[in-house]
Order: sequence, then structure tokens, then C-alpha cells
Amino acid sequence: MSGICEGRVAIVTGAGRGIGRGHALELARQGAKVVVNDIGGAVDGSGTDVGPAQQVVDEIVAMGGDAVANTDSVSDWEGAQRMINQAIETYGTLDVVVNNAGILRDRMVFNMTEEEWDAVIAVHLKGTFALMRWAASYWREKAKAGEPVDARIINTSSTSGIFANPGQGNYGAAKSGIASLTIIAAKEMGKYGVTANAIAPGARTRMTENLGGAMSKPAEGDWDERSPDNIAPLVTWLASSESKDVTGQVFIVGGGRVNVAVNWQRGPGVDKGARWDPAELGSVVPGLVEEAGTQLPPPRQR
Repeated sequence: MSGICEGRVAIVTGAGRGIGRGHALELARQGAKVVVNDIGGAVDGSGTDVGPAQQVVDEIVAMGGDAVANTDSVSDWEGAQRMINQAIETYGTLDVVVNNAGILRDRMVFNMTEEEWDAVIAVHLKGTFALMRWAASYWREKAKAGEPVDARIINTSSTSGIFANPGQGNYGAAKSGIASLTIIAAKEMGKYGVTANAIAPGARTRMTENLGGAMSKPAEGDWDERSPDNIAPLVTWLASSESKDVTGQVFIVGGGRVNVAVNWQRGPGVDKGARWDPAELGSVVPGLVEEAGTQLPPPRQR
């Protein structure tokens, strides 16, 4: 198979179903060798099953591609290292890490348990960092040894992390952290030949199918705007050598749309030129918030 990722070696986490499966298949169609990672768990992260990862591997092999399965948990520090090592030992190198694995434990902040918080942070934020850490170390050593490096980190944020979604404090905090972590990695790893970008995908998956409405399946033969497979083209392009000049970006992607998310910026402000008296700020801060247009609507009475 040949395409824009010909000869590249990629790891895709959470690739047994949904968006990750689409990534793995499209990367393979475009010539990449793929390590398909998935523990095969439920949406909340419970349970394991080698089946989903192996099924995607079988699909890739059936269409003439090259792939191997991996069932390590991304939240396991040693497991993340084993995943990196498996790619290098199997294919001789590593070019792309796509962090896609995730779980949900939705709860309002006043009901969320410590375990629900820790589980989501562990998979999303720690899991993303763990793969990045071991891959970045490998690429840095290659670069320091004088070997050419043209590598990619592609992380998965979320509109929940960018725009904030009630009921997802753990998930949103992790996804916002992933966006910032991506930009930091881009600044740290650029001199070693590594780019880092993130996506905030909108698609129908096991995590979103209960939302109904816009996530419902269209009639047979109609354009499926919410298909998880629609996310893969951007990720595949970002994984290719063509994207070498794009780094430190967060893309909002879904259907046929691609948007660049704009980072935090300094908004309206005022400088007194001296220390404020707290009582003075009552006539200053509300006006700044109004000018910025960021005031939340008043809470509904219950």
C-alpha cells in the first residue's frame, strides 16, 4: 500500500473502535505500519478484551497493510514504554504517536468521587503524557546521535476541554490539560525534528451516542456528518511528512470541517500603575468581563 504516510511507523491508542479505528485504517491505507493499541474495555474503562485491537489488525492485513496489536493500558507507565518498544522492535523505528484512548466517568463536581476523577485523569492526561514521554526520549536520542528525525505527536483534546461542558469536570480538565501539554511539547521538541498537534473531534462514538439528536445516524446513503471515520484524514495528514511546518496547534474537526482553535489570549485590561485597593476593583472588573464578552449566563433557579 502507498500514500502520504508510506513507510512511516505509527502507534494509535484506543484504536479498536470508533475514531481510533478510523485513524489506524486510514494510516494503513496511506502506507503506514501501525501498532493498534486497545485494552478492549467498556466506556468507563472497566474490563479488557484483545478482540477489538486484533480485529482492526486483521482488517489492515486483509487490505494489504502491516499492523500488530497491543493491549497495554496507556495509564500504565511501563505499559506505555512497552508500546513504544514494540513499535521499534517490530518495525525498526517509530515516526508517529496518536494518543486517542479515553474513558468517561461523567458526574457533576458536587457528586464526583475521587476514583472517578483519578480514573479519567489517569487514562486521558497521564496516558497521553506517558506515550509522549517515552517517544520523545527515543526521538531526542536519535537526534542527538545525528540521525534524521521527522516525527509526529498527535493528541486528542475535546471541545469539552476547550469550551467547558457541565458534568465533565474530570474529562474536561484532562482534555484542556492535553491541549496545553501539546503546545508545550511543540515548543520543547521542535529542535529535535518533532511536531506536536492536537485535535478536538466531533463524531458519533460510544462516548457520544447517548446524546442523540445531532449524533443520530442519517438515512442509508446520506452523508454521515458524524461518522468517526471523518476525523482520520486530518490526523493522517498531520502524521505525514507534509505537515512538518505545522506544530503547536489544536484543531476542531468533524464531518467535513476543520477549524484552528485559538489559544488563550490577553483580553481587555487596565493597569493602575500602582497596587489596587480591593474596594476599587468593584468598579473595574465587571466592566472588563463585559467588554471581553465572557460572562456566563445567570444560573437557573431550582
